[in-house]
Amino acid sequence: MPIAIKEWAVTVRALAEGEQLLTLRKGGIREPEKHFKLEYERFFLYPTFDHQRSDLVRESHQPELTRALEEGVWSEGEPPHALHRDGDIPQPDRVRIRAWAEVAAHYTITDRRAVDALSPFYVWTTDYAEKRLAWKRRHPLHVVLLRTYRIPRPVTVKVREDYGGCRSWLELTRELPFEGTPVLSDDEFERASEEIAAIASDRQPVLV
Repeated sequence: MPIAIKEWAVTVRALAEGEQLLTLRKGGIREPEKHFKLEYERFFLYPTFDHQRSDLVRESHQPELTRALEEGVWSEGEPPHALHRDGDIPQPDRVRIRAWAEVAAHYTITDRRAVDALSPFYVWTTDYAEKRLAWKRRHPLHVVLLRTYRIPRPVTVKVREDYGGCRSWLELTRELPFEGTPVLSDDEFERASEEIAAIASDRQPVLV
C-alpha cells in the first residue's frame, strides 16, 4: 500500500506550493520507541488537523489556514469556519492527497540557532520550531529536506480511525501515482538545498 507522512494540512499546502521545503521531526507517542525514524525515501503528503493551531503558523501564512480546511471533506458538507487556537477541530471524513515528496537530504541538529536560521524554509513560527527541538532534549531534531511533486489530479482518501494519533507514517488504502511535476525548478531547488546545507555545515548529514 502507498506510504504517506502526516503533516498539518497548512504545511502540506505550503510544501505543495514550494513555500516550505523541509519537515522537522522528533517522533510522536505512537512511534516505535517514541522516536522518529526516516523509513522511506519517497512518500505521499497526508494533510491532518491533529494539533494544528493558528498561533503556531507565522503571520504571512495565516490566510493559508482557511484554505487548508478545504483539503478535508466533512460529512456536513462544509468545513469549520476557522481553526481554533487549541487546534480542537473535528477531523474530516476524507482528505485530498495532492502531492508527494522524495527525500533530498536528512540532517540531525541540536542547536537552536540552526532552527532559527532554517526559518525561511518553513511556515511555522520560530517559537514552535524551537519547541520541536526542545521536546525530548536529549535527542536531536531531524531536518528532512523534501523535493515535492504535485500529482496531476488530487486523490480523495477516506480517513480511517487508525490514522489518528501522534504518528508519522501511514499506509493508505488506495493506489496513488508517483507522478507529476516538481513544485520548484531544478535551479531553485538546488540554490535552496545549498543554503540549507550551509546552515548545517558543522553537522554531518545522515543521508544525502
